[in-house]
Amino acid sequence: MKIRQIRNATMIVELGDKRILVDPMLAPKGAIPALKYATFSRRRNPLVELPDGSPAWLNEVTHCLITHCQKGHFDHLDRAGSRWLRERGIPVFCMTGDADFLRSKGLNVQPLQSGTQSFLEGEITPVPCVHGRGIVGSMMAHGFGYLIRYPQEPSLYIAGDTLLTAEVKRCLTEQQPQVSVIPAGGARFDIGGDIIMGQEEALEAARLSQGVVVANHLEALDHCPVTRQSLTLAARRAGILERLHIPQDGEELCFS
Repeated sequence: MKIRQIRNATMIVELGDKRILVDPMLAPKGAIPALKYATFSRRRNPLVELPDGSPAWLNEVTHCLITHCQKGHFDHLDRAGSRWLRERGIPVFCMTGDADFLRSKGLNVQPLQSGTQSFLEGEITPVPCVHGRGIVGSMMAHGFGYLIRYPQEPSLYIAGDTLLTAEVKRCLTEQQPQVSVIPAGGARFDIGGDIIMGQEEALEAARLSQGVVVANHLEALDHCPVTRQSLTLAARRAGILERLHIPQDGEELCFS
């Protein structure tokens, strides 16, 4: 299995002969408005361009998987991503609650149900996300992560945008995915608390997991303060850096 980190939550997972694009945000740097306004250094999103090589990597994509996309979550499916998927007729897997929304964009939707079900040549189990709590959480699309088991490949848990909830902890400890991809940017708006895992919860997730953990959602959006450098230093101090991978945009990780 190979995982190519593209940018933010966008990545390409290689399973057998399939290339699965996850949560495509494909807009150029600065094409999308800021998410934080109570600041003297307001920045438009994304903060960085797509990495060199992205057109060639995207050209190999066979399927797409969406964790959540409604209520303005452009960082998991933006206009550029929708257009790219629509023009190529890529099959798009999503939860039933997102199916009509994605069909309205002209996408080739393949709805997923709750519970374990077949997925390409393997199986997939949706895992609910909690994308913030309180007033801010009530305005969010919480979405789902996915636990994927595929023949002759490591088991893979894509957490989606979530805090480190009891449900996520159960997935890490009871299902014991061999590879887990978690958000670690500590995203928050001008009001309210974190809406995804930050540095401390990412470290706790890595401690709970018996497998390898990959951190993403870093250094691409203005409301994610955690940096790769700070997370690397914290993981080194915690003695878990060998199990917590923090890829650069464009970097490919290989797991056997």
